[in-house]
Amino acid sequence: MSDSFQQQPLVYAFGHGRADGTSAMKDILGGKGAGLAEMTNLGIAVPPGFTIAATLCHTYLETRSFPSRLRREVEAALQRVEAETGKEFGGEEHPLLVSVRSGAAVSMPGMMDTILNLGMNDVTVEGLARRSGNPSFAWDCYRRFVAMYSAVVLDLPKAPFDELADAALLAHGAASPIELPAAALKALVARFKSHATEATGTPFPDDPMEQLWGAIAAVFESWNTRRAIDYRRMHEIPDSLGTAVNIVAMVYGNLGETSGTGVAFTRNPATGARELYGEFLPNAQGEDVVSGARTPEPIANLKDHLPGAYHELDRMARTLERHFRDVQDMEFTIEDGTLYMLQTRRAQRTGQAAFRVACEMVAEKLISEEEAVARIPPQALEQLLHPMIDPGASLDLIASGLPASPGAASGAVVFDADVAEQRARSGESVILVRRETSPEDFHGMVAARAILTARGGMTSHAAVVARGMGKPCIVGASLDVDEAQQQIRVGDRSVAEGEWITLDGTSGKIYLGQAKLLVPEMDEHYHQLMGWADRIRPMRVRVNADTPADAHRGRDFGAEGIGLCR
Repeated sequence: MSDSFQQQPLVYAFGHGRADGTSAMKDILGGKGAGLAEMTNLGIAVPPGFTIAATLCHTYLETRSFPSRLRREVEAALQRVEAETGKEFGGEEHPLLVSVRSGAAVSMPGMMDTILNLGMNDVTVEGLARRSGNPSFAWDCYRRFVAMYSAVVLDLPKAPFDELADAALLAHGAASPIELPAAALKALVARFKSHATEATGTPFPDDPMEQLWGAIAAVFESWNTRRAIDYRRMHEIPDSLGTAVNIVAMVYGNLGETSGTGVAFTRNPATGARELYGEFLPNAQGEDVVSGARTPEPIANLKDHLPGAYHELDRMARTLERHFRDVQDMEFTIEDGTLYMLQTRRAQRTGQAAFRVACEMVAEKLISEEEAVARIPPQALEQLLHPMIDPGASLDLIASGLPASPGAASGAVVFDADVAEQRARSGESVILVRRETSPEDFHGMVAARAILTARGGMTSHAAVVARGMGKPCIVGASLDVDEAQQQIRVGDRSVAEGEWITLDGTSGKIYLGQAKLLVPEMDEHYHQLMGWADRIRPMRVRVNADTPADAHRGRDFGAEGIGLCR
């Protein structure tokens, strides 16, 4: 290990208006840690916590051990969080719970692991219940923790936990675990822990420090999961970066009706419109929004539900966009009416949005014309060529949902990510249909022409990943996905695996069969930005054309003449 590595801190703290790091330290802190540090330095309300440097990721993956210096620095940072919150990690009276989250230098939404409510055990749950005066809330936190820890750290399948939860909901006539009484949640926690013990052959860990180090190891190991590797290959992200680990004091969006959680964008990531855009869920934790397990409400509804929190969020959004001079993707939690920011990062956006945002930020004097041109990646130009449904086509509408990512595509229905990948390899066009997607579905999403989910909102995993890839996506659709029978059901109609459907990700409409698709016309923002590019570029561009139609299309795209005509 180099001398410079020995001299650098391994842990960087943040909280109460001061942070050890800044947004310029993404290589060390990862994007999430750098964002938390920068927001703290800006005076934005961020729960206290600390970041373990990404430089340790590959060291751990090579040795499967932690240096003793890291253990000392983590314990010191944890004591600082205890002092700032007035809580005790593992304490009986006022327990401190933490989240443990990944964060690479380049954002990889949903590809690596997160654990919430770490520090829960049979003692701290009672302390949390007494302190909050809400036993149902405390046992709900415990339920969530056991399920997430089992999946992420113990590497157990999620399905048995989902089945146990579904059985409890059925027995109590509840639609969601937050509707279960405390006694039912307590019994569910016992069943979760019993299943984990049977599946692993060892007792579920109750010691908070053991839980913490297990979670830190799991986050480092998530750097090399299949989904993370696939994502890096697709987006040309170096394997050498590694991930940091962020440990943050929990704030609780599931504390009651004056609490909640959500995801917001400073501008619309699908269209580029200048508006606060996103979704929130009352009485929920962050996993509920991004997983798609519950369909959230539009962020505009927060103005009526909790107006003070909404106006504070709007103020913070404007502050962050001006500071970073780019569209921000923000995660937030409201605990008993108080807003906390948990993340800010550069927002992924569609090609259409990229052009509009770049042009409008020049008009707002946030960036220069040269910066605007440099911000348009080649993929954004490609996305502008995504087809649209022929307006004159006669179509059989079967369902509709939320238009999460624009464009249109037709393909055969498949219900499994592996099947999508296999059939796409053989040259088939497929549409991946799921109740909700998870990071494990990423390779199937890459292979599919479009994605359709029955659950989730505009900021769910499926929506965010599809927008980043420029693929049409509809979420929260008005249909039932029967993965066991390999069918979509809408009323008395059904669509079996292999049948063709067409998705219009711009309108949210789903049609039976294959529709005629057209190449769209370029809008004003495209022509404005390409005009700036013409002024800047040293190279002249011509087009190869075989027909008058080819020549006309080339001229539309800015070609200055014919380079080759066969």
